[in-house]
Amino acid sequence: MKNYAYFVTFLLLIFCLKLDAQRKQKNKKTTPVETTDASKLVVGIIVDQMRYDYLTRFWNHYGSDGFRRLAEQGFNAKNHHFNYAPTSTGPGHTSVYTGASPSSHGIIGNNWYDKEKDASVYCASDDSYNSVGTTSDAGKMSPHRMLTTTITDQLRLHTQMRGKTIAIALKDRGAVLPGGHTANAAYWFEGDDVGKWITSSYYMNTLPKWVDDFNASGKIQSYKKAWTTIKDINLYVESGVDNNNYEGLFETETTPTFPHSTPNLLDKTKDFEIIKYTPWGNSLTTDFALEALEKESLGTDNITDFLAISYSSTDYIGHKFGVNSKEVQDAYLRLDLDLARLLNALDTKVGAGKYTVFLTADHGAINVPAYLSDQKIPAGYLDWKETKTKLNEFLTYTYGTTDLIKNISNNQVFLDTKVVANLDIDLDEVQEEIAQELLSYDDMDKTFTGYQMWQNEYTKGIPYILQNGWHQKRSGDILFVLKPAHISYPRMGSTHGSPMIYDTHVPLLFYGNGIKKGSTVNRTEIPDIAPTVAAMLGIAFPNGTTGKPILEVLD
Repeated sequence: MKNYAYFVTFLLLIFCLKLDAQRKQKNKKTTPVETTDASKLVVGIIVDQMRYDYLTRFWNHYGSDGFRRLAEQGFNAKNHHFNYAPTSTGPGHTSVYTGASPSSHGIIGNNWYDKEKDASVYCASDDSYNSVGTTSDAGKMSPHRMLTTTITDQLRLHTQMRGKTIAIALKDRGAVLPGGHTANAAYWFEGDDVGKWITSSYYMNTLPKWVDDFNASGKIQSYKKAWTTIKDINLYVESGVDNNNYEGLFETETTPTFPHSTPNLLDKTKDFEIIKYTPWGNSLTTDFALEALEKESLGTDNITDFLAISYSSTDYIGHKFGVNSKEVQDAYLRLDLDLARLLNALDTKVGAGKYTVFLTADHGAINVPAYLSDQKIPAGYLDWKETKTKLNEFLTYTYGTTDLIKNISNNQVFLDTKVVANLDIDLDEVQEEIAQELLSYDDMDKTFTGYQMWQNEYTKGIPYILQNGWHQKRSGDILFVLKPAHISYPRMGSTHGSPMIYDTHVPLLFYGNGIKKGSTVNRTEIPDIAPTVAAMLGIAFPNGTTGKPILEVLD
């Protein structure tokens, strides 16, 4: 009997303890997934037209607080590539932030032929919104042509829109597309005779006071100055001779040599477009980003914010002077100092170890083919006038009309399907015949058809890259690839856009909170960036993501 009483008492004790545990669990306050160790701010940096070898080629000239700090104290993905073509600014910025390629996010070029509108469209233009901060049309922009979300969108959604996203670039597309559909603000620079940071009514109806104050401060005008090298030019042995036949000229110049001090650089009242073609454009971008950091109170609480910065001047300078120029080298040495300014400000205002940075590029660039040719390296230029003449002769002879082709852009041919149907010929047959004709031309290396893109799944090589850039609804009927080191471009300056490795190989550096120190030579791809950041933050991937987190990066 005594044992029975002990047993009943024991059961009652267990029951009471269980009830007490359930009550405590019920009353226990839920804690968010995020911890106090989460980054207060993510800073995404895209350097426009940065080849990977700019990191290594100029390494000995960099200081300890810019590129080297990111690479040595962070994570360096040394074999990082775009997995699609065309490799240009609009698709590049979009792919970095969406974790997808143009086949999914729909930004297939800076400009492209819209089949439905029968007109060329610009990746960020939107006439349904008005300019803010200017009387011109330069602010009539939005991300409406981007079909998927971005990592910045996902962070805004995850934080119930409490986390801020601010995007900044000289180029409108360099701000609009990274900012995503939900950015608090995207700002870009209107040059010409205006010289102001502006935006679109998509984001706001008037500029914040701090932006107006910055525009009126005289800071922008201060960058209308001569461009001299930051170091003794004789130390720039990593670049070609200063005076050569492969570089463009500023107005009134007779040689493409330092110092660059033409009237349009020095005039204080007009032609602010010139700032974009000097390193001062990147310095101005840094100044404005630092102002945004402070005035928007980014990274000052436990709700993660996002600052997206694109450095556009490196692209303008590369196009004008070329990959091997001393101008490009000087631009990167000066950008190194701007990055140091940015990182030091983040240490002060957000706190060392409290923020995360990634740095990459939107595409690479080719060395000037005229220069390569002079070095006995196979290279050349496509004569589009001659090519179109030959193609029209073929069309007339084969089909009796040239009306089959509606547009040729981004190395794609768009056919008029109505004309093809009237000729009572299968579309795939016409695609193949034109592709074979183009392949017979001297400067062509490869051609593919839309039918091939539709029917096959490529996993490697040039076809894989082209397919990732081919959108079923928006892209063309025939795709063509020029021979390596062949471009359609003037004989001075560099360009990009191809699926070749010089256009796809770019840097990727991660640094700061949540990031391991180290490096990898395993292949990584541009769409891997957004899911890596999402995994680090513990948030959902962008809804079109095709990339995967880079496991070696995450702490």
